Amino acid sequence: MVIDHLKNAPLYSGVHPRMADAFRYLQKTDFSKVEPGRYEIDGASLFALIQHYDPKPRERARWEAHRKYIDVQYVLAGSELFGYAPLERLSSVAYDEAKDFHELKGNGDFLQAPAGTFLILFPQDAHMPGIAGPASQFVKKIVVKILLAK
Repeated sequence: MVIDHLKNAPLYSGVHPRMADAFRYLQKTDFSKVEPGRYEIDGASLFALIQHYDPKPRERARWEAHRKYIDVQYVLAGSELFGYAPLERLSSVAYDEAKDFHELKGNGDFLQAPAGTFLILFPQDAHMPGIAGPASQFVKKIVVKILLAK
């Protein structure tokens, strides 16, 4: 997992051939004109999920990971508590291949993700996004999904 600020995005362009495209989308899109939903940047190999929500109590959140995609989660506005754990530290509950959603259970670490923060999450990075914490506020988030291989 990587956590940083968008101004430092160029440091990570070598992580994956499409990473620079993902950050270019985040930096050049006027999200004040974009409604929540799914937006294809390059078909299923690179797309964005625009999300607006109130962070939820931790007991309603669940651990997740993805096998086929890298997540670049960018907090555009607001703030949320974000959970992280190495995948091998958690137990598998179920994997939905069609949705590339691996549900897990166990314990991890938590950090506050304020506006301007992005997180890069790889298949080995279990995460629990969207949690209400002491400094949490209504969140506007963009999740760019990067396909690992065709």
